[in-house]
Amino acid sequence: MAESLLGRRILLRPLRPEDFWKWQEVRRRNAEWLTKWEPSRPPGSPDVIEDRSAFSLRCHARDREWQLGSGYGFGVFVGGVFCGEINLNSIQRGPFQNAYVGYWIDEEMAGHGYTPEGVVLVARFAFEQLRLHRIQISIVPRNQASRRVVEKLKIRDEGVAERYLEINGVWEDHVRYAMTVEEWLERRDELVGQWL
Repeated sequence: MAESLLGRRILLRPLRPEDFWKWQEVRRRNAEWLTKWEPSRPPGSPDVIEDRSAFSLRCHARDREWQLGSGYGFGVFVGGVFCGEINLNSIQRGPFQNAYVGYWIDEEMAGHGYTPEGVVLVARFAFEQLRLHRIQISIVPRNQASRRVVEKLKIRDEGVAERYLEINGVWEDHVRYAMTVEEWLERRDELVGQWL
């Protein structure tokens, strides 16, 4: 199974410990842009943004998820420059065959279509290599930038899940979007042609 996914303009690959300094620079610069949409750091846990060893442990944990088939994390690179992340998380097999997609991008790189391209790459990987049946993306309703990604891709809106996830210390409602393999097969040529 390929560890890197190549799009028209982006490369997705697992982050490595040596990516820390660039990752840290982007995360520090984007703190205000990103923190309001993310879970709080558990009390007493190391700050992965400021602690290089914590970042290395995070990379190794993601490697282990790859080995177990329980999750696939990718850094997003444009022209070789790190600019965000996209992940397939909490993969469930059995009758569900589902994964959750999460993403973020450097504010300076937002609005250029890199994230929709990444979502299409990850969807193709999920459906064609991992043989999943469904992917889900959950977004805080007022997060217009993230919602714009799924709207560009015309991913199906399944409604609002109330107080769905703890985000920045508050139980937030989320709009849930999903795509099944049947939808992927029906729309594959259109999505690949437009974005990859």
